[in-house]
Amino acid sequence: MTGSSNQQPNREENGKSHVRVLIVEDEEFLAEAIHDRLAMESITAQVVGDGDAALAALLEQDFDVVLLDRDIPGVHGDEVARRLAADPQGPAVLMLTAAGDLEERVAGLELGADDYMSKPFEFAELIARLRALSRRKFTTLPPVLERGGIRVDSVRREVSRDGTPIALTPKEFTVLELLMQAGGGVLSAETLLEQAWDANANPFTHAVKVTISTLRRKLGEPSPIKTVSGAGYGFV
Repeated sequence: MTGSSNQQPNREENGKSHVRVLIVEDEEFLAEAIHDRLAMESITAQVVGDGDAALAALLEQDFDVVLLDRDIPGVHGDEVARRLAADPQGPAVLMLTAAGDLEERVAGLELGADDYMSKPFEFAELIARLRALSRRKFTTLPPVLERGGIRVDSVRREVSRDGTPIALTPKEFTVLELLMQAGGGVLSAETLLEQAWDANANPFTHAVKVTISTLRRKLGEPSPIKTVSGAGYGFV
């Protein structure tokens, strides 16, 4: 279900822990509410409103979790779940439905969903389940990353340098986490924009450059973030 291997990285190989979610929900107000709340938690999300658009998005991009409304237009949510379950390298599926009885939950899980929630739901629980699914299925990096005196705790969302705590915004934390996960490799501004923001971000925005600049100031000297001309940014 995911894109071809020469275009999309294998999440188990590169160890990404940053969560990317595809929201498949035809109730526009609810979909946008979920998207906005996930953004507050630095979870990158894309919204589609039907099964056909979901399958197209899954071919074009790599997601960690699909938040799937069961009753959607086009290709039914049940069929989307079946196709995802057939791909061992595909994303986890958290199925949503207005029906919360035991029979419906069992049916959803038997279709291949990894977890199941009924509407209405609490956002705190939804976020916890999304993170749990991502960790269980794809995370291979340790929850604490350390390099050059910088310590990033992905569970507690805490950063320190040589033992001194550093306060970062959710977006700054995500960018720093991605750079450290690269293990000294270079990430382009486009890659950071795609992974830390979302698919609808303006490709001409200066958001990445501004965030890197702020990170350097907060992390102090010597700066652990290097700029590679024409390539992007890396962690020393």
